[in-house]
Amino acid sequence: MVVPPLLRAVIMGPPGSGKGTISARIIKHFGVKHLSSGDLLRDNMQKKTEVGILAKSYIDQGKLIPDDIMTQLMLNEIKGLDQYNWLLDGFPRTVAQAEALDKECCIDTVIDLDVPFETIKCRLTARWIHPASGRVYNLEFSPPKVQGIDDVTGEPLVQRDDDKPETVSKRLQAYDAQTKPVLEYYRKKGLLKSFSGTETNKIWPHIYAFLQTKLPDVSQKDAVNPR
Repeated sequence: MVVPPLLRAVIMGPPGSGKGTISARIIKHFGVKHLSSGDLLRDNMQKKTEVGILAKSYIDQGKLIPDDIMTQLMLNEIKGLDQYNWLLDGFPRTVAQAEALDKECCIDTVIDLDVPFETIKCRLTARWIHPASGRVYNLEFSPPKVQGIDDVTGEPLVQRDDDKPETVSKRLQAYDAQTKPVLEYYRKKGLLKSFSGTETNKIWPHIYAFLQTKLPDVSQKDAVNPR
């Protein structure tokens, strides 16, 4: 029996594109190890590791973490996963990081979630919260009974700064500026696989079908009808 080569994949997509949901489904169906740069950073900062302390000093100043720090953090972690299929999330974010990654391992595929920015803006700016209880409403999926008012207390709802239209626009522009060269880098190598759409549940079956050509589904019960 021929053992298929291990999968080395990257997932990319703007904030609010459904990357978390898609990654969770890939893990569930294909049993890959998921390596999120954000989770890893938080973990290192919490444990006050050398890299964690260094990274925090940049974040506290509102600066981007330099490529060499992010690369060191991720490559150290990748070295321990040489026996597993894995999916990188949030790394590489720059061409320099992508080049450093190439020196260590051979990436097979880059899954790009191509969700229109207008869709993401509607998705993120539709979120309103009741600060005292933490109750979250979404104007599209789970709106309050009375617009702008909490169902339970009748108090006004507020929008988090992160979800305000101008903030969302800035975050999306920053992602676009930083990531376009990385997508182009992988496109030229023939590794970029873009999945376009406005709904995660409609994009997912295409990603599932694509990954099935590379890995077996390990979640037997849902294998027939991927959800």
